[in-house]
Amino acid sequence: MRRLVVLALIGLAAQLVDGSLGMAYGVTSTSLLLMFGIAPAVASASVHMAEVVTTAASGVSHIRFGNVDKSVVYKLIIPGSIGAFIGACFLGSIPGDIVKPYVSFFLFMLGVYVIYRFLFKFNPTSKLSGKELGKKQLIPLGFIAGFFDATGGGGWGPIATPVLLTSSKMEPRKVIGSVDTSEFAIAISSTLGFLLTLGWTQINLQWVIALMIGGIIAAPIAAWLVKIIPTNLLGTLVGGIIIITNIRTLLGALEASHIISLFTYIILAVLWLAAVINVSLKIKRNSYQKQLAE
Repeated sequence: MRRLVVLALIGLAAQLVDGSLGMAYGVTSTSLLLMFGIAPAVASASVHMAEVVTTAASGVSHIRFGNVDKSVVYKLIIPGSIGAFIGACFLGSIPGDIVKPYVSFFLFMLGVYVIYRFLFKFNPTSKLSGKELGKKQLIPLGFIAGFFDATGGGGWGPIATPVLLTSSKMEPRKVIGSVDTSEFAIAISSTLGFLLTLGWTQINLQWVIALMIGGIIAAPIAAWLVKIIPTNLLGTLVGGIIIITNIRTLLGALEASHIISLFTYIILAVLWLAAVINVSLKIKRNSYQKQLAE
């Protein structure tokens, strides 16, 4: 019973992060499951099955709070589902760990750009370009993100969210809501692929249900947070999450020592905190100036 309660809390924490920042459910929950001694294969299969329900709850919540661009969701789910199913079916033969550092480096650089954009280039009074994202952009993005989500144990949010954020065609809250909502189809495809290759024996249904319960509780809270958090602060928070979650893979690939890894984490955390404080001060200053103008 104690383990089930812990798993429910893990599901709650992971969905709170994923639903409010558009990524990291798989990274957060799998990492925490491994910390508690659960085997990697069991952790991956259990997390993907739990995501079927948690992503549905998250999608419904985001739709109710107006955080979803349905046209983007429709363009992402088909290529994403195909990529996720192929990735899950060929997981045993595809060396996902070999390409993972390269993907992480790309995402790390995207994270740096996202923070730079929302820290220095973002203007809260400027309007979006008004152009819709086309199929030429979304189809390959959906396929690649779905494929790496299945083969790498997570990747839908970490790949799709930062790529969409770097464009000026969508609000950050709609990027997060649309990516989270479309992940429901990706979770189903991944689960079907895992069931075909691994079977039911690798999945503990009690653990899955516990993760689901925590995720369902957190989903509406996370969607509400996205609705109320200012755009530039949300973008800075997302950029930091992208950097922190991917530097771990890069340090592992470089076989960095514990001291170097710790030092790197501290420097990045301090810089991220400074960026968040800077954005928060700008928001307060703009709010104060707006009140004076009124």
